[in-house]
Amino acid sequence: MPRDRAALGAFLRSRRDRLSPSQVGLKVAPGPRRVPGLRREELAVLAGLSADYYSRLEQGRQANVSTGVLDALARALRLDEVEHAHLRDLADPAARHCGGDPDAAQSPAPGLIRVLRTLDHVPVLLLGHRGRVLARNALLAEVLGRPLEPGSSFIRYMFQDPVARERIANWSHFAAATVGMLRRETARRPYDDRLARLVNELRTADRDVARWWDDHAVVDFRSTSKRIEHPVAGPMLFDIEHVVAPDEPEQHLVIYTADPDSPTARVLPMLASWSGAHRA
Repeated sequence: MPRDRAALGAFLRSRRDRLSPSQVGLKVAPGPRRVPGLRREELAVLAGLSADYYSRLEQGRQANVSTGVLDALARALRLDEVEHAHLRDLADPAARHCGGDPDAAQSPAPGLIRVLRTLDHVPVLLLGHRGRVLARNALLAEVLGRPLEPGSSFIRYMFQDPVARERIANWSHFAAATVGMLRRETARRPYDDRLARLVNELRTADRDVARWWDDHAVVDFRSTSKRIEHPVAGPMLFDIEHVVAPDEPEQHLVIYTADPDSPTARVLPMLASWSGAHRA
């Protein structure tokens, strides 16, 4: 079975397994069930498909899938917007292939760099493909405890650097979300072998990564909160915002914001002065 069709079938099974008949309004006969969630036949009925067609789809034996079928499955499986987009990418990987070299180096978007340079009072990070650091300001490195120079991997920092687990108080939440974003990226970039190798390496080396990956959860960049335990400044709380330039949708400017009157905002100028001294 082609890799993309196997991924589509596995994602459908994972979403089917998480739904019980009662959640979708189905009445079932009493007695034990052999599946944790919906049966294939039950999902096919909910989506308005034949059981045979859906079985072929989940087993990777259905070559083409229409947009209407994907939309019906998304409704039946109660997928959110990100999961729905992920389903479409898995069903038609050729449409996501831009034809360029997946190994070509990304250049930071000039507009995002200009925004980054105006935000020296808060930590800012510019990320590209595979979580590659394209740019960051000095305060970001001071808060996270590592240089994170352009060209380094934020993904490797998250999973292979013990400092990440020490600094990020809610590390497991962010780590699980990072795996979900990696899974989302693999569907958008099915021809990126370096991305596939990175995922396989992380899954092999880290039991938590393997567990989160097998959950088939997908997330996209979104606003969230991050708690930092700084060895000198103490506990810090940031709201994380993401900015994407219209002409560079695969570059994300990650901005760490803090309420103006919060303890975090009051201590940031001190950290900024340290980072300035380090640069000097």
